[in-house]
Amino acid sequence: MARLAGRRALFAIPALLVVTFGVFAIAAASPFDPVKAYAGTAALGADQETLDRLRENLGVDRPFALRWWDWLTSALTGDLGHSSVLRQPVAQVIGERLVWSALLCAVAFAAAVLVGTVLGVLAARRPGSAVDRAVTSLAYTLEAAPVFWIALLAIWLFALRWDVLPAGGLTDTGSAHVTFGQVTSHLVLPAGVLAISQLPWFTLYVRQGVGDALAEDPVRGARARGLSERTVLLGHALRSGLLPVLTLIGSRVPELITGALLVESVFSWPGIAAATVEAATAVDFPLLAGLTALATAAVLAGNLLADLLYGLFDPRVKLSDM
Repeated sequence: MARLAGRRALFAIPALLVVTFGVFAIAAASPFDPVKAYAGTAALGADQETLDRLRENLGVDRPFALRWWDWLTSALTGDLGHSSVLRQPVAQVIGERLVWSALLCAVAFAAAVLVGTVLGVLAARRPGSAVDRAVTSLAYTLEAAPVFWIALLAIWLFALRWDVLPAGGLTDTGSAHVTFGQVTSHLVLPAGVLAISQLPWFTLYVRQGVGDALAEDPVRGARARGLSERTVLLGHALRSGLLPVLTLIGSRVPELITGALLVESVFSWPGIAAATVEAATAVDFPLLAGLTALATAAVLAGNLLADLLYGLFDPRVKLSDM
């Protein structure tokens, strides 16, 4: 396990270098002007000399390769730079918002795995039944639905029409303190929408995996020995059928991050989505690089987790061979 993690860590180094360098290159080619974004409306009445001086102070007049190298050498010492658009250190910007994005993604992912497993097992018990057709139809429908459309529909139904859940934010309007109850109530809609966007994949994978396991000889042998259907389903078929789902965990991390950005924007959730949008439109090089490196590390960690889980739960797979 340690050897596998070490190899993946070595692979992550060039991947992060390439990704962050690409961020600086793409941002340098962007039509947005970071100086005007930094100055705001004051840039409309400023003369060219003032704008050039501000451009020099921000360091955006230098080639992007030099800016990337300066950012990289500082990042190795723990200094991710200073966000020009948010007027804060990049580490502080990420630290203040990451906890809320992590909470949203963790709750949504856990709900998607749990509900998807239950629906997949119900559909796989009797292939071709009404339950199977209903579950698979629902899964394919949700798979085709854009996550922002589901979010807007959820706001209209639960917040506007029924008025049972808040439409957005982290706390109630006018609240001076962040309480557990307020965070929980405000988390239900965004986490539910994000979970629904991931639900079809887990449902279909579990349905296929459990359905194939039920047709295997070991499961048939368990039934022939007189074991109850519940024991056969949960103790034999489900354990074998969940193995393909483990590989799905890593591949869904990029989609989870993308969906979280959209959900956070719709529900005004105070995660990294707003910072990402502002960094992109203002061509905030240090913040863009920090957020991109964070997302890349999350994807690589998700793939490593999937491989570790697969090696631990499948006796046919040896971690030393991966």
